[in-house]
Amino acid sequence: MTHMTNDTPQAAVRRIPLEDFFRNSQEAAFQISPNGRYLSYMAPYADRMNVFVRPVEGGEARRLTDETERSVAGYMWADDERLLYMKDTAGDENYQLYGVGIDGTGRRAYTAFPGVRTSIIDDLEEIPGQVLIGLNRRNPEVFDPYRLDLATGELTQLAENPGNWQGWVTDHDGRLRAVTAIVDGVNTQLLYRDTEEENFRPVLTTNFKEMVNFMEFTPDNRDVYAATNLGRDKVALVRMDPRTCTELELLYEDDTYDIASISYSRKRRKLLSVYCTGHKEPVRHYFDDDERELRRRLKAHFPGYRFGVADTDKAEEHYLIYVGNDRTRGAYHFYDAATDTATKIADIAPWLREDDMVEMHPVRYTTRDGLDIEAYLSLPKGFDMDTARQLPVVVNPHGGPWARDTWGYSSEVQFLCNRGYAVFQMNFRGSTGYGRRFLEASYKQWGLKMQDDITDGVRWLIGRGVADPVRIAIYGGSYGGYATLAGLAFTPDLYACGVDYVGVSNLFTFMKTIPPYWRPMLEMMYEQVGHPERDHDQLAATSPALHADCIRVPLLIAQGANDPRVNKAESDQMVAALLARGIDVEYMVKDNEGHGFHNQENRFDFYRAMERFLARHIG
Repeated sequence: MTHMTNDTPQAAVRRIPLEDFFRNSQEAAFQISPNGRYLSYMAPYADRMNVFVRPVEGGEARRLTDETERSVAGYMWADDERLLYMKDTAGDENYQLYGVGIDGTGRRAYTAFPGVRTSIIDDLEEIPGQVLIGLNRRNPEVFDPYRLDLATGELTQLAENPGNWQGWVTDHDGRLRAVTAIVDGVNTQLLYRDTEEENFRPVLTTNFKEMVNFMEFTPDNRDVYAATNLGRDKVALVRMDPRTCTELELLYEDDTYDIASISYSRKRRKLLSVYCTGHKEPVRHYFDDDERELRRRLKAHFPGYRFGVADTDKAEEHYLIYVGNDRTRGAYHFYDAATDTATKIADIAPWLREDDMVEMHPVRYTTRDGLDIEAYLSLPKGFDMDTARQLPVVVNPHGGPWARDTWGYSSEVQFLCNRGYAVFQMNFRGSTGYGRRFLEASYKQWGLKMQDDITDGVRWLIGRGVADPVRIAIYGGSYGGYATLAGLAFTPDLYACGVDYVGVSNLFTFMKTIPPYWRPMLEMMYEQVGHPERDHDQLAATSPALHADCIRVPLLIAQGANDPRVNKAESDQMVAALLARGIDVEYMVKDNEGHGFHNQENRFDFYRAMERFLARHIG
């Protein structure tokens, strides 16, 4: 194949306005009412995402919320006549729960308690007019479970959290039957009861590295479908006796990946399938022939695309299907199972043309100590894996760090590729979904082997000739921001510049400023990241803020003033240390944001700054 020079294919590429990549979706987050008569979705109003409802057969849409300070954080149907929605204040993540009727009337605040965070435990689909929620109202560090009566607003506390209970499991009748707890800081305990009249009693205690997660009760409410890695490396799906945590039956185990989710039919009271996130293609195993046939029919409607069931009505006759791939933000279709007809109802971002976007290529490389790393390489328009040579590259490690990158559409990736950069993302050790050994290989390795995995990927890219060694930037958010700072401090010759978005800079101060509801897990964090006293020297050696004198290249730092996870002091101290040494550092702080920028105008500002910064240093 003829080798193309760097500027030949890019010369003909249409430069897409930055705002087109990062503006609010035209319509998104579609759901269907339990009776199947109404569609709900989120759409912009005053540049914020608000909740709308319209009849399935078409007609006028009604806006139910009028948030202008900050987008609605999420919503759901409570019953056929009412929706619930959540919002926080300026990014503080103290979500409050509100309700509104589908005609726009009867709006009310259910949990508008200052400084209190609300979580949904169970939507109680089978019990009209009630939901189970968690509130840290009594003690900011712990959440108590409450039954909320939507008609009266009355809250009934169902149990008092002794201080270490972390998660709740309900049965199909909406009864609280199990709870997970942290004991001794680093052990996980499962507590169980047969009825709500009984007290919870411990049934299993494991080290936090071992996992037993009750995903769903069996149809008779007797056993549970559990995700577990007890006695194995990969998380498998088993049927388990919750009274003893005895494994009764292995239902599915994959050789390569942890299971990620299951599909269960409430109407048919049946386990349908189990799902693993693959490198590109998902891994799905069926327990139900009708579900397999449904998926086969859907695939025939959307050849060449990835699709998923976004929602279904209570009768499971009408489905909302999300359809997308790596080159489109996607679309929603309404599917009638009885007639096998699919009707498109919305494009999420119709102003972006699929043909203008680029592919995300799944690639792999091997680390210096022999680990296999799954990664993704996206190339500017006009290049392929054979012709990509000496390109400017943005290395983009994910946040978490116990999370993972997946194949699919990314606004950031497409924007950077449109501007002529290759983008490289890698699932370094500790990325989730790859089994216990891979996860544990990351413990106490911030700035060490986890960082080596990123470095080894960059060197692999240089070795293949894809990356121009003098035009490589590193950019990430949260843990990815930490990896950016660590990359600049500990491999100063590898990168030409860096962009740190709400990233950790000092491991000592980071663990002192975590949200109160993370405190019960602090001992676990010490095991995963390091103990400020026992591992003092290691944490000092791997805190980029304490090694600002090693950073020699320009840096852009962005931070939300109200970030509850990575305190603004993390960025302040890094900036101060760099400015004191005369390093070129640009600092953007948004006073109405938290852990990441959610308001559209702030996103625009950040990516404009990034665009200018990268053009100046690796463009």
